[in-house]
Amino acid sequence: MPQEARIKLTSTNLLTLENVCSEIKDIGEKNGIKLKGPHPLPTKKMHITTRKAPNGQGTNTWDKYELRVHRRVIDLGADDRSIRQLMRLKIPEDVYIEVSLTQ
Repeated sequence: MPQEARIKLTSTNLLTLENVCSEIKDIGEKNGIKLKGPHPLPTKKMHITTRKAPNGQGTNTWDKYELRVHRRVIDLGADDRSIRQLMRLKIPEDVYIEVSLTQ
C-alpha cells in the first residue's frame, strides 16, 4: 500500500501561502505522483475591539482590528524523492507547514 503525505499550510499572508502551494504542486507534477489539492479550509477571523481613550473621559470611541488566518491542505503521494524535495523547499517565515505521513 503506497504511503501518502498530508501537508497542512497556515498563514496570515494569502499571497505567500498561494506561492508555497504552487511550488508544492510543481514538485508533484514534475515527479509524476498523485496529488490532491490545495483544498482551501475556512478562514479563521479573529476580532479585537479596544477603546481609543485610555481613561473614562470623553466620548466612547473604539478601534476594531481583525486577523485572518488562511489554511490549505494538500494530499501528496509520498515517495522518497518527493519528500526530499519538499524538505529542501524554501518556506517563508510567515507560512507554517505541518507534514503527516499515513499508510
